[in-house]
Amino acid sequence: MTFTLRWGIISTGKIAAVFVKDLLIDPKTCDVHDVVHKVVAVGSRKVETAQEFVTANAGGDASIKAYGTYEEVYADKDVDAVYIGTPHTYHYTNALDAIRAKKHVLCEKPVTSNVAELRALLAAAKENGVFFMEALWTRFQPLPQAVLKLLETGELGAPVVVHADLSGDFDIHNIPKTHRILDPALGGGALLDLGPYPLVWAIMTLFENPRNELTAPSNISGSMLKTPLTGVDANTSFTLTFDKIQAQAVLSCSINLPAAAPGVTIRCEKGVIRIATPIYCSKSFKVEYLERGKVVREEEKKFDYIGHGMHWEAHEVARCIRDGKSESALWGHNKSLLEMSVFDEVRKQGGYVFPKGVEQVV
Repeated sequence: MTFTLRWGIISTGKIAAVFVKDLLIDPKTCDVHDVVHKVVAVGSRKVETAQEFVTANAGGDASIKAYGTYEEVYADKDVDAVYIGTPHTYHYTNALDAIRAKKHVLCEKPVTSNVAELRALLAAAKENGVFFMEALWTRFQPLPQAVLKLLETGELGAPVVVHADLSGDFDIHNIPKTHRILDPALGGGALLDLGPYPLVWAIMTLFENPRNELTAPSNISGSMLKTPLTGVDANTSFTLTFDKIQAQAVLSCSINLPAAAPGVTIRCEKGVIRIATPIYCSKSFKVEYLERGKVVREEEKKFDYIGHGMHWEAHEVARCIRDGKSESALWGHNKSLLEMSVFDEVRKQGGYVFPKGVEQVV
């Protein structure tokens, strides 16, 4: 039987719009036949804004309730799961409210402002018996799955160095200082906004490597270059060392540069995998097979599907909830905890301190 998951949407911003449009794509177009999704409620600060969102992104479906508060979404008995797409410094409060209302939660990345907030949310989710997951959508897409399967074959040998970058030119000198990318009160800067994507590639290819046995990095080294405009990090680089498998990840993110190409390079003993941009939703990668340091064979793999790519994580949420799980096996709580621990350490080394009151749990 097909399982239907009924969603409530918190926030009416761009990311929520993309998510809702993907939710409403017929899963059969992706060869998914066991789950479907229904949007039943949208919450915003004004009813009019919520209704405009429904009209623009859900075909004006009259069955979708438009609310002028988030609390009404949490209280709606028809809502099974809540998607949170607010700025990340609001994630803790919004997620906690949803959890206390006994709603399952999919919370946008980065899941919180720090690791302490995340631990508090996980404790609350356990206490209330609900599913909780960070919306690290890249982990569920077909291309990363194919890359991991290739690495598991051993044909390329062990991964040794992973280079990954996500940058975007936000034109920071010509946008308001209240823009989310520049405002420290919103957790602005490159690390929290863009950093999850290079980091997810390191987690997938090195932390999840079977030989690593989910061993945390033995060393984290970070450096930040902050913009004098507001003091947020404009350019950040950080490295993770995995002693157990003798491998490193060299990661970077910037808010004043276009994306690097290729976005991810996975250098193995017997070959190289190059992931095309954008690394958060790539649709092609190239493989170079090496013998004695020389390329002897090349392959390119391409992927295509309807939608933006967020439906894959939604399918995972639906299956987990259907099966009574508290977390996903692909992007479990341990990986979000690792992510936020890395970010805390890089911010500490870079001297980036949020304004007082931003962090709800320290």
